[in-house]
Amino acid sequence: MRLFAATIATETNTFSPLPTSLAAYRDGVFLAPGEHPDATPLMCTAPLWVARRRAAAEGFTLIEGSCFAASPAGTTNRADYEWMRDKVLAECRAAMPLDGVLLGLHGAMVAHGYDDVEGDIIEKVREIVGPDCVIGVELDPHCHLTLKRVRLSDVVILYKEFPHTDVVERAEEVLDLVLRTIRKQVKPVMSMYDCRQIGSYPTTLPLMRAFVDKVKGLEGKDGILSISIGHCFPYADVAELSGRILVIADGDKAKADAMATRIGQEFVSMRGRTAPDYMEVAEGFAAARAHNGAPVVVADPADNAGGGAPSDNTTMLRTLMAMNADSACIGPIWDPIAVRLCFDAGEGAVFPLRFGGKTGPASGPPVDAMVTVTALKRDCWQSFGPTQVPVGDCAAVKVGGVEVVLISNRTQALGLELFRNLGIEPTQRKIVAVKSTNHFMAAFGPIADRVIYVDSDGPLSRDYRKIPYTKIQRPIWPLDAVAEPALIY
Repeated sequence: MRLFAATIATETNTFSPLPTSLAAYRDGVFLAPGEHPDATPLMCTAPLWVARRRAAAEGFTLIEGSCFAASPAGTTNRADYEWMRDKVLAECRAAMPLDGVLLGLHGAMVAHGYDDVEGDIIEKVREIVGPDCVIGVELDPHCHLTLKRVRLSDVVILYKEFPHTDVVERAEEVLDLVLRTIRKQVKPVMSMYDCRQIGSYPTTLPLMRAFVDKVKGLEGKDGILSISIGHCFPYADVAELSGRILVIADGDKAKADAMATRIGQEFVSMRGRTAPDYMEVAEGFAAARAHNGAPVVVADPADNAGGGAPSDNTTMLRTLMAMNADSACIGPIWDPIAVRLCFDAGEGAVFPLRFGGKTGPASGPPVDAMVTVTALKRDCWQSFGPTQVPVGDCAAVKVGGVEVVLISNRTQALGLELFRNLGIEPTQRKIVAVKSTNHFMAAFGPIADRVIYVDSDGPLSRDYRKIPYTKIQRPIWPLDAVAEPALIY
């Protein structure tokens, strides 16, 4: 039995001012066949990593393809996408004959000329391998579950958790179902229910936690092989942006249809009740300071690099400075130039630094302050579940009672190492301000005495009605008051 695995992935914010080129993939994941490290999976590479670990024991041969992944940002350059795609396709063609293909994708990647990148990749892989080869795909729940990619695949499974702490478990499921299908032990059939909604669905909050736990309890029973909850990625202007439910049953389409409809209708019933409450920035920090306990984690989703934002908005920092906050730290602020200047100045230096506020109007004005460089460190990383995410060269500067983490490799706040790399212990601070939507909760949630979400003037608006969509299929909630869900596949 022969399987091929590869990855091409990013999450594309089509409204982002940050174009994505091959350089962004080189800064992220850019691996030739066989170069993937053994220690942990990387961004969207879990299917390959899992298959490598299981190949010998389970009697199949894995042919590894290239792995390309970039941090979320704007639309990928067309020529660069086609170069990566054609390289993977050539590797797939050279690996023939194949019994199965494992694709670690994201699901919300857009390139110029390709609104459905994943559909394009799967379509061209299908042309190479033919109708009998089993194609298994792992996707992020913040994806566009297009009809094209579902029709052309045999197995599609999304992570269930947000924060995405279950990427390895879901990759194991993809591989299990692909192997069982090849061995004629199951016959997967898929059904999809379009909930016609845009929303945010953190599984660290009670309503989504209970919903996901219920869905997991239905899998593996009565012929239901898998249930995936597609959250959608709100910051992309593409036609099939919508929350969708995908069910895989064993040979029984009617059973899959019924389950997708049942779960989809329950998902629709939760509209408007799954996201956390948000405060204004000043209100949020006032509440944090008044809270009798520490640390209080204050999160800004509007400047989350994980959604394609620059992560150089200065509103939270300027608010902390204006209130003369003490025992406070904030990170990350993406500013490679400021990091370079701090390294040039040296640890312990006190000098005037302009930082943040560089990318565009939604970044806010830069901060000009006399800072103390408290720590410098090169080639840093932070943990996220089983993976290590690079943050590049980092500098910590202190402005009054606020410690600021400046990074050179744009990413969101994920692991406690973001601060600890630079000698800042977040458990010993009163206020810990982070730029992230919900992934921060995996590491920061357990140490927080309270978590407060704020809605800053960063580019990722929490009010989806303010996003200037032009391609999205209407009607859809909350852009439209009435948006009728339906079984579409």
